[in-house]
Amino acid sequence: MTDMETLQTLSEEYRDTIPTDLREARPFDWYLEECYADPRIARNAHQRVADMFDFYGTDYDEESGVVEYHLASEDPLDDGENVFYGREVHASIHEFVNKVKSGARGLGPEKRIKLLLGPVGSGKSDFDRRVRRYFEDYTARDAGRMYTFRWTNLRDVLRDQDPEDDTVRSPMNQDPLVLLPQRQRDRVIADLNERLDAPYTVRNDQALDPASEFYMDALLDHYDDDLAAVLETHVEVVRLVADENKRRAVETFEPKDKKNQDETELTGTVNYSKLAVYGESDPRAFDYSGAFCNANRGLFSGEELLKLQREFLYDFLHASQEQTIKPKNNPRIDIDQVIVGRTNMPEYRDKKGDEKMEAFNDRTKRIDFPYVLQYEAEAEIYGKMLRNADVPDINVEPHTLEMAGLFGVLTRITEPDGGEVSLLGKAKAYNGGSDEAEEVDVRKLRDEAAEATDIGEGMEGVSPRFIGDEIAEAIMDSMHRGRDFLSPLTTFNHLEGNLENHGSIPQENFERYHRYLELVREEYRERAIEDVRHALAYDVDEIRRQGEKYMDHVMAYIDDDTVEDSITGREQEPDEKFLRDVEGHLEVPEDRKDDFRQEVANWVSRRAREGSSFDPHDNDRLRRALERKLWEDKKHNINFSALVSSGDMDDDERSAWIAALTEQGYSEAGAREVLEFAGAEVARSEMEG
Repeated sequence: MTDMETLQTLSEEYRDTIPTDLREARPFDWYLEECYADPRIARNAHQRVADMFDFYGTDYDEESGVVEYHLASEDPLDDGENVFYGREVHASIHEFVNKVKSGARGLGPEKRIKLLLGPVGSGKSDFDRRVRRYFEDYTARDAGRMYTFRWTNLRDVLRDQDPEDDTVRSPMNQDPLVLLPQRQRDRVIADLNERLDAPYTVRNDQALDPASEFYMDALLDHYDDDLAAVLETHVEVVRLVADENKRRAVETFEPKDKKNQDETELTGTVNYSKLAVYGESDPRAFDYSGAFCNANRGLFSGEELLKLQREFLYDFLHASQEQTIKPKNNPRIDIDQVIVGRTNMPEYRDKKGDEKMEAFNDRTKRIDFPYVLQYEAEAEIYGKMLRNADVPDINVEPHTLEMAGLFGVLTRITEPDGGEVSLLGKAKAYNGGSDEAEEVDVRKLRDEAAEATDIGEGMEGVSPRFIGDEIAEAIMDSMHRGRDFLSPLTTFNHLEGNLENHGSIPQENFERYHRYLELVREEYRERAIEDVRHALAYDVDEIRRQGEKYMDHVMAYIDDDTVEDSITGREQEPDEKFLRDVEGHLEVPEDRKDDFRQEVANWVSRRAREGSSFDPHDNDRLRRALERKLWEDKKHNINFSALVSSGDMDDDERSAWIAALTEQGYSEAGAREVLEFAGAEVARSEMEG
């Protein structure tokens, strides 16, 4: 393909992404017909944003009672590049959307600031950015389309109109329905709501912005109050697509120097280039360039909102509660937008304790955005970081990211009370899927943590950014030393070496965090030992055979039935000794064996209903039990002395063990390291035992 053909292809692809009616002007009566055909076109900002979240897809997690929105859990627009992980994060997103949906129904949150509160690096800014990105895309689609209007041929009537202003776009990008007087508009909206299939009703009682009101009054006066003549002759309806770069229906506001904060950044100011043309008191001389003006019909995003001066925040009182803004020396202007703010813990605590901030706090809906508290989900964050970067050709060894995530989680959760479960056990319980998690009341742990913290668990601790930075440093360090793999041991060394050099970690936490690192090292040692045992004794077919035997005897036990002996073919009672041998490797007590067996039987039945055949490898608890039983059965045939002294290990033996480890995801060099790290300990424990 030639360069010209490539350019032509790119041009055609670009043209296909642009809404067909983006540049096409339509008459007002066309817009009315479109609204009658699809009343959702006339939605307000909260309603459109609420529908946007559902548009890209949802999943409901019955266990947690949380809706996961695909724009966060799958990121369809960017092929999963910006996926969010963790129960806590999706619960926060669920809460945010619920507030937007409540606002869509007019229940009150539409008059509140949605304040995302969380520690640095918790993902609140990324989420806010994703919402803006998806809103832009949604409004470019037919399902999310919205329209505004522009005034045309103004010089035909207004002799003092600047030639440059013969055509003027609605300064606030208002809905064309606002052009109708309120009584007539109410009648149209009532008709729309009769046709509307939605959980909300369309509402619009906004007044025209001052400039548009000036044009409407002048034109009505010219046409003897003939509204139809004004709309037919001087109004064109145009498509409105949100675009943050163009400051259209999406606006991000960042606080500047405290000494130079100016309310005109929010509400707009005088257009000095028009003063000489129109005069100071003329509404046509106002510049609708404030952040609230630009965000109309869409999203206002306030970055580090609480760093603003108290007086500056007063503008948010009317913007949220009354949904109006008051520019200096100008009348109030109605606005329609979802106002989102973001802030960190220090600013929140400072403003929360300020009695003079009572009115602002009352107009705020706080949404906690904590750190992730599931270490496997935390590991996914680091995995995403590596996927989105130009990572050298290096193998990230098993457990590396998980153990880094475990360290992060340990710094974020509160020490459990009562001594019934350790801090490490609590982290495993939060993560789920471990033997310890099955025995722990996670809800009770969360309730205790909520009582013990002033704001919430996960709002303090080590940032994913710190851990991600150290993983990156560990990768580069490994490359410089000629190592083509990144191991947990190397990562631990970087975390420990730089812990006290990171500015966001208070000095009083150093000793405790070093202790947590030791807990993680010990956890990794146990996992490395399991991996080596797996390499020495694992047999896929034997695991499957033993799993099928276990399930046959469990089902016979539950049904009070017999089972056929695989050798003799005779019917026999369930082999209780075999069942307890398997369950003993999970430390299932005698008085809980019935519960465990029923749990496994239910899992098998559920899979059968879904059309999936039984495979013990798909049940983590059963698989671990069978692996441990297999180890006990086969360990007597293993040359443990070879693990203690490499001189006693022949090449075939070493190659077989390394190959078994590489099947688990290790590199060859990493397999040798883990054999050296954990193999000797496995051997000594068995030989001494």
